[in-house]
Amino acid sequence: MPVPKDEVLFFSGSSHPALAEKVAQEAGLELGKIDLGVFPDREIFARVRENVRGRDVFVLQTIARHPNRYLMELLLIVDAVKRAAARSVVAIIPYFGYSRQDRRDRPRVPITAKLVADLLQAAGVKQVVTMDLHTDQLQGFFNIPVDGLHARPKLIEAFRSMAGDDLVVATPDVGSVKLAHAYATELGVDLVIVDKERVDASCVKTTAVIGDVKGKDVLLADDMCSTAGTLVSAAKACHEKGARRIIAAVTHGLFVGESIKRIEASPIEALIVSDTVPLNEEAAGSKKVFHASVASQFGQAIQCILSAKSISSMYYCCV
Repeated sequence: MPVPKDEVLFFSGSSHPALAEKVAQEAGLELGKIDLGVFPDREIFARVRENVRGRDVFVLQTIARHPNRYLMELLLIVDAVKRAAARSVVAIIPYFGYSRQDRRDRPRVPITAKLVADLLQAAGVKQVVTMDLHTDQLQGFFNIPVDGLHARPKLIEAFRSMAGDDLVVATPDVGSVKLAHAYATELGVDLVIVDKERVDASCVKTTAVIGDVKGKDVLLADDMCSTAGTLVSAAKACHEKGARRIIAAVTHGLFVGESIKRIEASPIEALIVSDTVPLNEEAAGSKKVFHASVASQFGQAIQCILSAKSISSMYYCCV
């Protein structure tokens, strides 16, 4: 049975207020009043200024830019509404921070993504809605429903407005093959794999291009861009193999360090990025970076939850 809108509240943390406003509008909701701040000793403070008793609450917070602060802020908001007798709490997390720390790849390191999942559940989150997790296996870290949305439809829409007819999709590394295959299938084109070797945390060396890119418009598809080392390395490899134009599409634009300078100096003609993470000043000022908003998808997901409809139906017919 659909939940009446007057029994629903939507709150935003301080990480991405612009996206929160768009999502609230798409979902037909208003942003709830909340006080967020920092004490002189740098402890975080949160106070909800709405009556949440017996109501379903959605909280949007993207865990990027200042992940430690924003994660803690999200936990405090959830705890506050749970202690005020909210009926349920759904966390809308456009970018799930710490997702790359998902395994013990060397001795004596934490599995931080699992720890974050435990913290969210302990705080009282009953459902998580996120977008393009670094690996789908992260859903197994939760004992609550996790709905993963895809930025692909919006990014492809923007790509089609830029590209020509002779297309190919390339994955910048082997780890992104599944994502790139989904792009290639939707576009109805071939898939190329660019193999890489990571020298260190910020340096990547391309070892091979598997497939034909000569004379074609290449879409480099990945889930995120942090230092841009992987994207730029793959773009250079495709350019050397005769690609006509190279356009990149990524869901999460973290753009740390010298990433934008690397992109500006690379063969990448345009980089399309969703708004799961707010653009920093350098990225916002780049003529190569183009925005594609995914607010409508989060708004639609909220409507699906409230009306007890399948979120999968947003992407697949008859689900």
